[in-house]
Amino acid sequence: MSVKRINTISSDQSTCDVCGRTLLRGEHAEPFVNGSTRRNVCQLCISRALHEGWVREGARQAQDNASSGSERRRSLLGRLRSRREHGGESQGQSPGQSAYGSGEDPAAAAEPHGASEPPQRDASSWLAHGRSRETRQVRAVPTSGGQRIVSAIGLFNASEHRRTVAGVARSLGHPDVNVTPDPQHPSLVRIVVSWELCWYRYEVDISDDVAGVRLLDQGYELTDLSDHERAANVVADDNGQLALPSE
Repeated sequence: MSVKRINTISSDQSTCDVCGRTLLRGEHAEPFVNGSTRRNVCQLCISRALHEGWVREGARQAQDNASSGSERRRSLLGRLRSRREHGGESQGQSPGQSAYGSGEDPAAAAEPHGASEPPQRDASSWLAHGRSRETRQVRAVPTSGGQRIVSAIGLFNASEHRRTVAGVARSLGHPDVNVTPDPQHPSLVRIVVSWELCWYRYEVDISDDVAGVRLLDQGYELTDLSDHERAANVVADDNGQLALPSE
């Protein structure tokens, strides 16, 4: 019987500029910019690239445009306020009174009619009001281990890590998946996805949608995992979606 050789390396030999790992077939590198240098980043290292200050390609132009627009608005408002104060003093008006005689604040008049952005003079109160309305999506933690596993599976399937599992599975087949609640922290659940050639360990905070799913560790030797972590109790499909095994 002939032995089929499994090629886990992409034909284009794309390499992650963060961890130096050659991407497996099916994995896709995200383009980032570090200063004037273009970088390729694998899905597992996106958070590390952002932490280092690298910017997604295409996002820098949007940031520059937003920054320049904000500077233009502040400059215009500053000139108008200066003109109002000097004009009011020259005509015997108090600095807070409009120099245009209409009682209208020129800073407000400088904004486009009907614009949704509040006048600059109210920016601090608007920001405080907006922050007061921000709330973190905190979930109630289920008491049973089974419900905690179900919650963790749902958050993992909604995360970008599902794409990594799907990409590796296209080359190495379906993985063994173990999902286990952390006995010391009721809101945390560990997910270990393993093949014969590599493995990934994730942590899911089921109490906080913002925290979501994060990669704890990865490796290439199954001996690095405990027997419990290698015991599959969850299945993964071709799209990297996790699910409890059917009865």
